[in-house]
Amino acid sequence: MTTPSTDRLLITNAHLLHPESGEVTDASWLEAADRRITGHGTGRPPTVPDGVPVLDVKGATVMPGLIDAHVHILLTTFDRAESASWTPGYATVRALKEAERMLRRGFTTVRDVGGADHGMARAIEEGLALGPRLIHGGKALSQTGGHGDIRPLGDDTAPCCQTRPAFARVADGVEAVRAAARDEFRKGAAHLKMLISGGVASPHDEVSAVQYTDEEIRAAVTEAEHHNRYVTVHGYHPRGINRALRAGVRCVEHGNLLDDETIRLLVEHDAYLVPTLVTYDQMAQFGKHAGLPERSYRKIADVQAVGLTALERAHKAGVNLVYGSDLLGPLQTAQLEEFTLRAEVQPPIDILRSATTTAARLLNLEGEVGTLAAGAHADLLVVDGNPLDDIRTLTRPEQNLRHVIRCGTPLAVAG
Repeated sequence: MTTPSTDRLLITNAHLLHPESGEVTDASWLEAADRRITGHGTGRPPTVPDGVPVLDVKGATVMPGLIDAHVHILLTTFDRAESASWTPGYATVRALKEAERMLRRGFTTVRDVGGADHGMARAIEEGLALGPRLIHGGKALSQTGGHGDIRPLGDDTAPCCQTRPAFARVADGVEAVRAAARDEFRKGAAHLKMLISGGVASPHDEVSAVQYTDEEIRAAVTEAEHHNRYVTVHGYHPRGINRALRAGVRCVEHGNLLDDETIRLLVEHDAYLVPTLVTYDQMAQFGKHAGLPERSYRKIADVQAVGLTALERAHKAGVNLVYGSDLLGPLQTAQLEEFTLRAEVQPPIDILRSATTTAARLLNLEGEVGTLAAGAHADLLVVDGNPLDDIRTLTRPEQNLRHVIRCGTPLAVAG
């Protein structure tokens, strides 16, 4: 968001929630200027010149804005036949509107792992559209017949140039993977996603299917390292995930079927796991009504029942856990319900860190987002109640979310 360099904001009578320590301060103040947090403390707030906005929150909690590290703002429908007729412009407008809704729920930063591009991120940053900070990875890489190859079984044509907005692109073989990775980094991708197993939403593969070879994965990891970026992988089954971790990937999306070896490798490599429990919960309840194909709907049971167990095991082992929702189409309204599901096996402070400080480390934005530290982006939430007492405080924005502040400016109020 472009704002005048003189923009300032003073928040008073707040309880400041610091995720790093789990501390919630007594009556405090926080000041922001030039889009950044400049300081905070207890006692008498600093004197500010006339005209500087002063927000008296009357005892509410002020905390860092939330981070969702697994979104798809471009995937706004399950109806592939309908979306095939959309122009790039129409698809982009729909995506940016979805981004705005995420901001209004309290997510001030999101990582898109398949679909969003540099143009969408730029539109938000320049204030042409309202939305969270958008960290995008461009198109995910899929092998032929993999999770990202959605051609009908009767379509014998080769994948096209793939210049339209889309979730994924097909690349087979080391050289093709290397070229595709370079191309996505050329277009500004902050990370590269590889689809190394089947998935629930993909119509023609099994969840346990192994996709991509070790050599192809290593080629992508090498290119990412050369560009000072990293590789994350879509994977459910340890047959694929463990190979990817050994090849040097930094992050695993989903991981529902992980085993002891997976957990050992995640800890040993200081890698990150982004469980996405809410997407299976929502697809099980509403997937058919929302248009999820029957062949995809049947696969939900393969991963839903074990997802919470996998999260609990990873949590107890000390794996770096990051908040992700992975909701598609009309199900994205349930983005905050991941908090509710995780609360069955995790304490509130650890869930909150997964959506703030730990997520910031994954995004290579430590100290920049997910914190109230001086110098960080002034991305803030003002909420009634204390999420550390009840994490569900965050799941009812229409009741509890007073203000969403993006780069020091109150931008949206839920309700």
